[in-house]
Parts: sequence; structure tokens; C-alpha cells
Amino acid sequence: MTSEDPLVDALVRSTFHVTGVLTRIGAENDLSLTQLRVLGILRDRRPRVTELAAYLGLDKSTMSGLIDRAERRGLLARGKNPDDRRAVDVFLTPAGAELTERLYGEVQKTLAPSLEHLGTAQRTQLLELMETLLER
Repeated sequence: MTSEDPLVDALVRSTFHVTGVLTRIGAENDLSLTQLRVLGILRDRRPRVTELAAYLGLDKSTMSGLIDRAERRGLLARGKNPDDRRAVDVFLTPAGAELTERLYGEVQKTLAPSLEHLGTAQRTQLLELMETLLER
């Protein structure tokens, strides 16, 4: 039997905490966690449908269904890739961008109490460590 790793335990607990916040905020806005992830990914990029599906670990048909539902709500649109006219990009509509920014603000406000006891140096260190961890 292996002993517990306190770092792994802390990562799992932090994931549960953040996922709980995201799930609640998503549900309050009639969005699944996956739909919320899509909006978050599209905040600063315009990926191809296949790239978005791969990033989320979904098959293309599941991704297309998610995009269809978000398109019907006016949150996302599809368009030809400017560099490859055969490829289709996914992007936020103005309404989708507005909702995404509002939701990001809610997430930020909800998570702030968990971070406010950290000093500036600790916040910087945590950010650097998280970025290093997430680069892999």
C-alpha cells in the first residue's frame, strides 16, 4: 500500500474546491461544467472545432453538439478559418463574450476569500508554481 502524498492530496482538494465553484456558477447560468470550460477556452482564442474537441478530450460529434446548443443560445459561432478556408473555427459572439466576462468576475469574487490571506510574494510564487505545473 502506498502512503499518501500531501502535495497530491492538496491538488485534489483544490481541484474539488474550484470545480465546485465552477459547477455552481455554471448551473446558476444554465451551463454545464463542460460548456463553462468551452467559454473559458474561447476567451482569448479562436480554435478549430477539432482542436477544441481534442483539448477537452471529447469526440468531434460531442463537441459539435455542445457548439450547436451554444449557437442556439447566441453564445458561440462558427466561421471559416482565415488561414485555411477548409477549416472551421469556433469563437464567442458578443453575447458570449459578455457572459464569459461576467462569469469570470463571479468566479474571481467567489475564489477571492481563499486567496486573500496570501501576501503578494506568496501569490506570485503560487502563480509561478501553478504555471510550471500546468505547462506539462
